[in-house]
Amino acid sequence: MRITAIRDIVAPISSAIANAYIDFSKMTASVVAIHTDLKRDGKPVVGFGFNSNGRYAVQGLLRERFIPRLAEADPAALLDESGLIDPARAWAIMMRNEKPGGHGERSVAVGVLDMALWDLRAKTEGVPLWRLLADRYHHGEADPSAWVYAAGGYYYPGKGIGALQDEVRHYRDLGYGCVKIKIGGASLAEDLARIEAVLAVVGAGDNLAVDANGRFSLDEAASYADAFAPYGLRWYEEPLDPLDYAAHATLAERYAPPLATGENLFSMQDARNLIRHGGLRPDRDVLQFDPALSYGLVEYLRTTDMLARHGWSARRCVPHGGHQFALNIAVGLGLGGNESYPDVFAPFGGFADDCPVENGLVRLPDIPGIGFEAKAALYRVMRPLAEG
Repeated sequence: MRITAIRDIVAPISSAIANAYIDFSKMTASVVAIHTDLKRDGKPVVGFGFNSNGRYAVQGLLRERFIPRLAEADPAALLDESGLIDPARAWAIMMRNEKPGGHGERSVAVGVLDMALWDLRAKTEGVPLWRLLADRYHHGEADPSAWVYAAGGYYYPGKGIGALQDEVRHYRDLGYGCVKIKIGGASLAEDLARIEAVLAVVGAGDNLAVDANGRFSLDEAASYADAFAPYGLRWYEEPLDPLDYAAHATLAERYAPPLATGENLFSMQDARNLIRHGGLRPDRDVLQFDPALSYGLVEYLRTTDMLARHGWSARRCVPHGGHQFALNIAVGLGLGGNESYPDVFAPFGGFADDCPVENGLVRLPDIPGIGFEAKAALYRVMRPLAEG
């Protein structure tokens, strides 16, 4: 088995929405397809990957460093003992001549290709990725479904309280129990009004999470925390700069309910520093490392191993991104759930078309690979890369 071609494009995921830090008017994503000489049902096996939202397309890094390293590698160096392309061996080849540290956008480029390699590997074995992961790494035990929450509640021009409530009602009608809204892009008083309006729709605070996208200073985060405490929210997400571990530790001493963070940490080492120094509590807090942004599943497996050594259950992991790759990982490795974007970041957000959310749970399709082919709008973007 060998790679015969690697193709990539840049696709728009632009939107007028905004969080507390950025707007998404010019957001893009890289999409790749890895072609091989192996055939299934008379067609070459092709693996697909893309980068998660919140980071722009990484075409320069892909074309200048990481795609050439895979394409120029000795084909035998990519194979495991079974003669199939091994994502871990491919990962090591992609990272040759790269210094440690400085993870930045490099982790995104490797993550895009890693996703395609795992899609490819599961297809070569003829199984869904979630089944492959459960058999390899979770004693054969895959969860029957994944808990998911609807991420939305963005700031949008002209969007008032009534429109926010209508959005949340829509998510509830789709089958989601828990929703998440943005904070930090308005005053504390305005954000509290938004929270109380949403609580009027969803009921208990456990059905609502809030996300500041790292906007606050410690003093600001503490003021919001004091105001949130009576609500009993599902979690208070990214209140602080993601790399300010000492500030997280201070806030965790002040705010007893759950905190959530990690989506902007892109390596096992950064995740380990958060666990060592961030004061997070393994009985309640939520870790949101996104495998698509952080060197892919090969690195995510190192991260979950590290968490286990530090006394953290995989159930405390709820990946950011709302994509099918993380959903397969959540089901196959027994994570705590997965983010979902029902109405934004199309067509990359959301899951397979025939897998509706029911009572906050979603099942995965039983098709080989990650399942991109079962999401029609997304596969329309990917398919030309497979055929071109």
